[in-house]
Amino acid sequence: MATGKIMIVDDDTNICELLRLYIEKEGFETVIANDGETALKLFEQAEPDLLLLDIMLPGLDGWQVCREIRKSSTCPIIMLTAKGEVFDRVLGLELGADDYVVKPFETKEVIARINAVLRRSANAGGHKNETKEVTYENLSINLTNYELKVNGVQIDTPPKEMELIYHLASNPNRVFTRDQLLDEVWGFDYYGDSRTVDVHVKRLREKLEGVSDKWALKTVWGVGYKFEVKE
Repeated sequence: MATGKIMIVDDDTNICELLRLYIEKEGFETVIANDGETALKLFEQAEPDLLLLDIMLPGLDGWQVCREIRKSSTCPIIMLTAKGEVFDRVLGLELGADDYVVKPFETKEVIARINAVLRRSANAGGHKNETKEVTYENLSINLTNYELKVNGVQIDTPPKEMELIYHLASNPNRVFTRDQLLDEVWGFDYYGDSRTVDVHVKRLREKLEGVSDKWALKTVWGVGYKFEVKE
């Protein structure tokens, strides 16, 4: 039986109640908010292990809520998006969401994604006594503390971006396909598509562009990406 606390944020009370029933059946506690401002207040009080966050909310929308939470928390966020709205999903990922579920959804799929994201989050830090860090000129990637430092200055970086750059930099000059990265960074049970990888690489490039001429985050056209290190 699962344990932990899930926060559900949706202005549709029927959806909230349906999700609550299924999530609590899995053994989780639940907290519910029906608008963005209430969500932010409850988030601070409840300290959930994962947030299910609808985009279309009265007052503060889901994007604004996600942005505010990411200023101070790495709590996993799964966005609830309208069917076929690719822009919604991409923007959510750019703001630091970990996954998304498209409405209308099957409750079993939501449960599967909750478990998958929590599993990835729990495994990301590795063993407590193990420091997971790689360094290059003007760059330090510490996955144990989730710290990215460029020229000695810590750069705010969402968890999934950290995991992606750590994975690439830990395997210098190895080319990864998008599917391999989805499998190895997001997990085999991730339901997303390759656009997810592209969004995260784009954000990382904005942080790392021109930092050093001895390494670079490179696109291998028609294949995928690599962290290129010059001999």
